[in-house]
Amino acid sequence: MSHRDDRAWFSGDVAVHLDAVYRYFLRRAPRSDADDLAAEVFAIAWRKRDRVPRGAELPWLYRTAGFILANHRRRPLALPLYAMDEPTSVDHAERIAERDRISRALAGLGPRDREILLLHAWEGLDGAELGEALGISRSGAQAALSRARSRLRDICEEQDAAGSRHIHGEPETA
Repeated sequence: MSHRDDRAWFSGDVAVHLDAVYRYFLRRAPRSDADDLAAEVFAIAWRKRDRVPRGAELPWLYRTAGFILANHRRRPLALPLYAMDEPTSVDHAERIAERDRISRALAGLGPRDREILLLHAWEGLDGAELGEALGISRSGAQAALSRARSRLRDICEEQDAAGSRHIHGEPETA
């Protein structure tokens, strides 16, 4: 590809995903870091433009964003885990309680399970795109998503049971 073709491809097929990548970071990092992290992803995309798979730019960008975020999290201050965007209730107190519940459940997962669920729920990736973002096959991504969902469900059930025991004054079991 010529430099001119590279620029057309970048602006037409890569840069159009800036908002999606920025939102990816907003959900996982402090707002003050999201611009810089997103910019880093696109700088890498430009430098590695020969290795970005044509037609699968967004999953590649998400995968790169995951690496950037992992490096960012290794810095001395750990990033908080952000709760889901979509409220399940119109009552403000219920929304806050639900976000807290989801945050605690997600925090109880391993980093890979959490990333799989967030790529699926927040970024809308499924099947082949999820596999591409994770660097695994489509069937591997589907299996990983299923396992992550199961582990999240188990954690939520444990939290609900612990909350019920606390409300009724029952001792917690280890």
